[in-house]
Amino acid sequence: MTASNKKTALKGTAAALLLALSGTAFAEYPEKPITIIVPWAAGGGTDATARTIASALEEELGQTINVVNRTGGSGVVGHTAMATAKPDGYTLGLVTGEINMMHWLGLTDLTYEDYTPVGQINFDYAGVQVAEDAPFDSLDQLLSSIKEQPAGTYNASGTGLGGVWHLAFAGFLLDQGIEPNKVPWIPSQGAAPAMTELVSGGIDIVPSSVPEARSMIEAGKVQSLGIMAPERLDSFPDVPTVQEAIGSDYTIGEWRGIAGPKGMDQEIVDKLEKALEAAYNSETYQGFMAKQGFGTEWRNAEDFAQMMAEMDQEYGSIIESIGLKK
Repeated sequence: MTASNKKTALKGTAAALLLALSGTAFAEYPEKPITIIVPWAAGGGTDATARTIASALEEELGQTINVVNRTGGSGVVGHTAMATAKPDGYTLGLVTGEINMMHWLGLTDLTYEDYTPVGQINFDYAGVQVAEDAPFDSLDQLLSSIKEQPAGTYNASGTGLGGVWHLAFAGFLLDQGIEPNKVPWIPSQGAAPAMTELVSGGIDIVPSSVPEARSMIEAGKVQSLGIMAPERLDSFPDVPTVQEAIGSDYTIGEWRGIAGPKGMDQEIVDKLEKALEAAYNSETYQGFMAKQGFGTEWRNAEDFAQMMAEMDQEYGSIIESIGLKK
């Protein structure tokens, strides 16, 4: 064998060995604990969702999964930590719908394109809640009154300015031909304090998810006039969709899914996607979500990426329409 042939043979052997080792490494993933970053505080709905899916995912992957809360900056801190992590599959995150809003609001340069989607596991659609003694028995009556009365007659709350429920309601009003600013938005620290204000008469409308209103609805203090979803929720079968209530096909809400940093190896993504779908379908996850009344909605990596792209444009358009685009 000539020196040239020996060199070529050695290169071929080395390449084959590298390929074999690479395949073995991927086959053995994960070899150590995985971290899931949550961009919101411990104890909330997002945190509980993350910890439940992590528990189910541990069973599928046979490896410990640690949930870490990285809060601050209206979700910016946690989402940044996810995007800037090493793309080796050992640092993932529970990405939330805020990634479709924050860059439009000038809070960060991050967009959905800075992540590797694995799968969507949740979608909570916006509802329209009013006090039980409000002078409206239907969504149609509420909208008619908003149109007829002067701007500022009614107000709404449920999150901070430019938050998901603010944008959902603004988009809904636009869908109905109503100038969004006709119903002033009162910033709050979330749906819970807004519900308290709703019951006391300080707020007229809280367009949060219906599960966030559960306790007040069950106490007979709040009623939900409709939900911006394609079909009724199993946990709230008496709440009509906006299509049923007023003939509108408008749907919008908050989503959650698992993603990693941009640039993850496709073989690792494929393994995670398969395990995540099994975890999503597990009794551990489905039972918890049903008990809480949270929405379950699965999209694989490809469909999740497409959904994020579509939602990004939708929220960007709403943010621009209400004058919050930076």
